[in-house]
Amino acid sequence: MIKAIIFDFDGTLANTLPICFDAFQHVFKEFDNTELNSEEIKSMFGPSETGIIRENLLNINKDEAIELYYKIYSEHHNRLVTSNSDINDLLQYLKDTGIKMGIFTGKARRSLDISLKALQMEGMFDVIITGDDVTMPKPNPEGLIKSLSLLGIDNSEAIFVGDSDADMYAGIQANVYTIGVQWLPDFHSLEFTIEPNTIVKSVNEFMDALKVGVST
Repeated sequence: MIKAIIFDFDGTLANTLPICFDAFQHVFKEFDNTELNSEEIKSMFGPSETGIIRENLLNINKDEAIELYYKIYSEHHNRLVTSNSDINDLLQYLKDTGIKMGIFTGKARRSLDISLKALQMEGMFDVIITGDDVTMPKPNPEGLIKSLSLLGIDNSEAIFVGDSDADMYAGIQANVYTIGVQWLPDFHSLEFTIEPNTIVKSVNEFMDALKVGVST
């Protein structure tokens, strides 16, 4: 019986990849005079935004660059990120049925809080693990294992949902039923090189599977 569902955030629960790309592009242009495309930015994903900037920015003014990232992320959020009614319905359905919900994301807590507030998702989740809360970021399963421990849920009673190879690897390594999703306009992986247990193309398909029960 499924007692908990842990979600990735960017590209899974919210179409936030465009705002992430926008903020990173502003930072690297401003501080390194470098033009980055979305694929180049995706290749840096794993650590939190602060980690990405500290590891990849050549300019020594990394703290200033991090502040610019969050400034752009906050100011441009409402223009680039819109609420998704299907996702909202899914979260409300899970809450109504008593299934525990969590987030395991590589995002820093600061940007996640901006998005949760803007999308009116605050208070929906029973556990949240961000890139700030782990020693080893995705694809390491540390954050997923920590999420289940905090919930008091066995890995056989949980599902992990994400949109990237790093998500698939973390879920499989944690021995959790892992679902790769491609249900938002922008998601990380067109093809998964790490095979998930299931691939889902729409929120409705996912909800239908939940209602009949997913075999783990």
